[in-house]
Order: sequence, then C-alpha cells, then structure tokens
Amino acid sequence: MQFSQIKRTIAFAAAGTVLVSLALTGCSSQAAAASGGSATKGGINWWSWTPDNDLAAREIAAFNKEYPNIKVTYKKVPIDNYAAVLRPALTSNDGPDVFTVNASGSFSGSTFAPYAYDLTPAISKLLGTNWKTKIAPTGVKAFTVKGRLVAAEWAKVGAGIMWINKDTFDKYNVKVPTNLAEWQQACDTFRANGLGCFREGLAGTSGFVIDTLHSIMDSQEPGLWTKLLAGKAKWTDAGVVQSLQILQSLTKSKILDAGAVGIQQYPDVNNAFLTGKVSMVQMGTWYQQYASVNSLTAALAGAGVPSDTKKVTILPIAFPDVAGKGNPSTLFTDPDAGQAVNAKSKVRNAAVTFALWLGNTKGGQQVVANNLDEFPTLNGVGVQFDKVTLVNNQVQGPALQSLTEQLGKATEVRSYGIGTQLSAALVQACQQVTSGEAPSRVVGTIQTAAESDK
Repeated sequence: MQFSQIKRTIAFAAAGTVLVSLALTGCSSQAAAASGGSATKGGINWWSWTPDNDLAAREIAAFNKEYPNIKVTYKKVPIDNYAAVLRPALTSNDGPDVFTVNASGSFSGSTFAPYAYDLTPAISKLLGTNWKTKIAPTGVKAFTVKGRLVAAEWAKVGAGIMWINKDTFDKYNVKVPTNLAEWQQACDTFRANGLGCFREGLAGTSGFVIDTLHSIMDSQEPGLWTKLLAGKAKWTDAGVVQSLQILQSLTKSKILDAGAVGIQQYPDVNNAFLTGKVSMVQMGTWYQQYASVNSLTAALAGAGVPSDTKKVTILPIAFPDVAGKGNPSTLFTDPDAGQAVNAKSKVRNAAVTFALWLGNTKGGQQVVANNLDEFPTLNGVGVQFDKVTLVNNQVQGPALQSLTEQLGKATEVRSYGIGTQLSAALVQACQQVTSGEAPSRVVGTIQTAAESDK
C-alpha cells in the first residue's frame, strides 16, 4: 500500500469510528469525539516511558517525511511514575493525544482502556479485514479489551539475558560466566580492580528484578514460571522459595553489587554500566540500542559525562546456570508496548494516523527496527544491519543477529499475565530477600496478590 493510500484509509477509518467510546469518556468529550479534526494535519502530544528522546526524534522525523503537517511533541515520563502521571492527565481534558501502554501491569492496555479510542475500524481499513494475521498475535490479544483494540501494537521485546562490557572482560582476562562459581570468580576480579560487577536497581516499582527472578526460576525449575502465571502452581511452592534463595545468595556472595534496594535501574544502573563503572547488567533486548554509536553517544551525553568518554562494547550473554542443574538459559518475550489514542483528543484523527503509522506500516516499523530499541511486530519487517553503525561491528553484529533469531523462536512470556498487585508483590519480595528476609516468609504475600488480581 502506498503512503498516499495509507493517508486516505486512515482518514476514512477515523471518520468511520466517530461514535465509538463515547460512553467511556463522558459528556465533556462528546464535542471532540464528534469531530476529531483532520487526519493529516495538526499538533499531537505523545507520552511514553519509551523510547529514549533521540530514538523518538528519529521516529517522528521519519513520520514527518510522510505527514509533514502533523507536528508530534514527545514527552518521556520516568517509568516508575508513568501510571501515576498518566491517569490524572487522561481524566482531565488536557491529557496526551497518544499515550503508550504496556501489555500488562499498572499501565497496561487493559488498565487504561476506558480512556482509549477503539482503533479496530481504522486498522481494518489500513491492513484489511485480516489485519490480525499481519501483526504479532500476542499483541492483538494483549491490546484487545472487550472487543475493542485499545492500542496499536508497536513493538515487542525479550528478556532473560545479561549484557556485559566486553572491554573490561578482555582487559582483565575474565571468562564469561556460565554458572554460579564462574560468576563469583568474575566478580571477585572486577572488584579487585575497583569496578562494580553485577548491578541491579530494586528501588521503585518498575520491576526489572522480576526478569532476574524469572531467569533464576528457569534455571531452577524450567516451566514453573508459566505454570504460576496460568494458576497451575502456587507462589508458595518449593521452586519459588528456592529461586528466591538463589537471588538472596547473589547478595550474600557479593555477586550483586551492594545497595540494590536504594538505586533505580534507570538512570542509576544504566549510567554506571554505559560509562564503564560496572561490568554486567541484566537488561532485555531493548538494550541492544546502546551497541549503536548514535544511541550510545546520546546516552553518554544524557549521563553528563565528557564527550570523549570511551564507548563501551556491550554484548548479550546467556543468564548463568545459577541452580547448577544444566538447564539452558531461556529468552522470554512480550508485546512490549502499543500506542493508544486518547478518546477525548481534539486532534484524534491525526493521533490515529500517527499511532497506526508507527506500529502498522512498513515505514514506521522499519525505523523502529533500525533504532535497535524494540523489535517490530508487523510481519516482514526486520533490522537492516547494513544501515546501523555499531561501536564494534565485527563483534557485535553477529551477536545481535543471533539475538534476533533467538527472539523469533522464544515462546515463554515475560510479564504478560502479571497483574498489578502481583507485580508489586514480586518486586517487594525481591527487595525483602535481598535485604535479608527469609524467602519462605514472603511467598505467602505473593500468592495472596496473585489471587487478588484474579
């Protein structure tokens, strides 16, 4: 489909869905809902916790090549505050026109569905009545609430991997750890040379530590995580307790850097790793963006370090076999995010144009893919590695291509299915055990939260 056709179909679809969601937004929004404005011009505000500002600028610039009369203003909100900031904004008449939602948790598509415009007719016009076959099916499920498509799937991610600073590993002749003993040895070496080893931020509620617990559990008892989310196992089961015990042991053995409960993954851990102060972090596939020169340069500038700071060579590695049972490391995946359109927006039709362009056209998905931040969800779009400048292409290129292949084969979910209360309980439990609390004393609270979410 040509972009001129896309413009027409989006405009027609937006006009054809004028009356959807009025009951959800109240009388104050009826006037806006009756119009929605032009589909090809206007000014829209986009709020999200992701991507970074430099990546968003690239996506907006690409969009403006096709839609020069739609001005998009991006506001990045810290992930820990996102839900708290977004809700009152959408309740008012001055909220964002486009807002990003997650697959599950406190700022999921389901949670914010009452504020979202139904995109079903618009995407049907854009991609055809068989549109569900053209995008990742998990995203269709995650962002369809009571028959309404509340967000246009934009990206997917994977987690369950570690990232290392290859430069420090090479400098101190450290072996990439594959088990707990090797991990301990690596950390001893890095600490002896004044560096941090494995750093993670447990402050706040963003839940990155859930990925670590998930990876540990896959090492301890493969398949247990899936059973837990499906309600076929309980969070009080022995496998959960043992996994939390392993997490606790990372603190006691000083594999995990001290002070985890007092720092955040962003910006604290992120800045420490990218500036070479720490040798290992657990981040997901979104972190591959910092293998590129452009994104790493922007990140270092954001961290306030001198412009001539050496750019680190980051590489993904498998999570170590911390349980010592020989179970393979698992990559788990989710529909990471979707773009929702505020049903109250006075420029709703232009917002629909942007949301669908970004997540459901080849032009939009290609710039998302080449940013290396997220993986595209539109079938047939992949990273054009020949158009991406990496810090060390010879080393990082093959590793990132392998990571892409692994994600394509991943079947285990990451956070989809984790409710708001369960997510908070898991983060709290991890904070408690890394602070010395006995794992057996915290699992009951996790189980209660899981039952409450149901």
